[in-house]
Amino acid sequence: MFTLRRPLVRYLLLAVTIFGLFGLLHVNYDSATEYINASGRLQTFKRRVSYRPGDPKPVKACFVILARNQDWRSLRESIKHMEDRFNHRFNYPYVFLNDQPFTDEFKNMTQSMTLADVHFGQIGAEHWSYPDYIDQNKARESREKMHKDGVMYGGNESYRHMCRFESGLFFKHELLQQFDFYWRLEPGVQYLCDINYDPFLYMKQRNIKYGWAIGIYELMNTVPTLWDSVKKFMATHPQLIPEHNSLWWVSRDNGTTYNGCHFWSNFEIADLTFYRSEQYTKFFEFLDREGGFFYERWGDAPVHSIAAALFLQKEEVHWFNDIGYYHPGWQHCPTGDVWKQNRCTCDPNDTDKTITAASWGKCSREWAMLPDTPPEYRKARLG
Repeated sequence: MFTLRRPLVRYLLLAVTIFGLFGLLHVNYDSATEYINASGRLQTFKRRVSYRPGDPKPVKACFVILARNQDWRSLRESIKHMEDRFNHRFNYPYVFLNDQPFTDEFKNMTQSMTLADVHFGQIGAEHWSYPDYIDQNKARESREKMHKDGVMYGGNESYRHMCRFESGLFFKHELLQQFDFYWRLEPGVQYLCDINYDPFLYMKQRNIKYGWAIGIYELMNTVPTLWDSVKKFMATHPQLIPEHNSLWWVSRDNGTTYNGCHFWSNFEIADLTFYRSEQYTKFFEFLDREGGFFYERWGDAPVHSIAAALFLQKEEVHWFNDIGYYHPGWQHCPTGDVWKQNRCTCDPNDTDKTITAASWGKCSREWAMLPDTPPEYRKARLG
């Protein structure tokens, strides 16, 4: 009769214990969540979740969402898309920001959509108010005129505070100080393809500072004097403008005029060191004192885009052409191998929605034509 030796028994018990603990750490279970779709109907979805609690993230990164309390329904759909397409594998945290205190309803209905950490923060009055150098009477008269002239959001005061905040203040919020990268997420957006890699890690490994999905023309009646201010900045701070950058994409005449191209910033992934840099800080502060956020209707999209064109090389700006993305009005649907792999729900031939198929999508198409940075300079800058 075979008898186990005592040391062997101990080894077997130890092995069983180790594998048991491993199983506890690697959690697999079904998660069922109710959510309200765009039509207001209650739906339930289930998914298998697999993750390791407490594992360090490959990048210190988060999703940032600027929202109002009434946005929770459309945000649940946005988060569902993000979780199903990408974040259920990585559990990057969410940071919600609001100029008003978040309600319990908002908190409950959004954080229930993810297993990731969720942070809620209120924007301080100093970042959602008029600076003392802004003439509020002039700003009001400007809003009234732009509204009369039919400018989109021309009469909206809070929209201007939002654009200013997104242009140069959001990354100063205390909740963002622990992060190196951010991914902007908005109510009502959809992700149309599975994202089977980590865009944060992709950018970090390649020293990419700014990522985008849709390039589009600006409504020039919202930024009539923006480029004049940009030229004044370039003349005042020539030492901050590198010799090789991406200026060609926003100005075909070497900086004389602005062609309106900008990255649609409702989707952007960025290295926060870019926004925290001396160049960007001085650029935003200069524009802020010019007053165009309130006297006109300067948006964060052209501000971010022009800054990227001024300060970054082409290799530091990345078109996430493989990410299918929809924002009400336009979509980007990948073509070629990504679409053929059958992991997208969009149709790149849907010319009514796909931005690159429309005349306004010329900005996206022209990015591929942007001259590469000379190799010797790229090596000096990027290593």
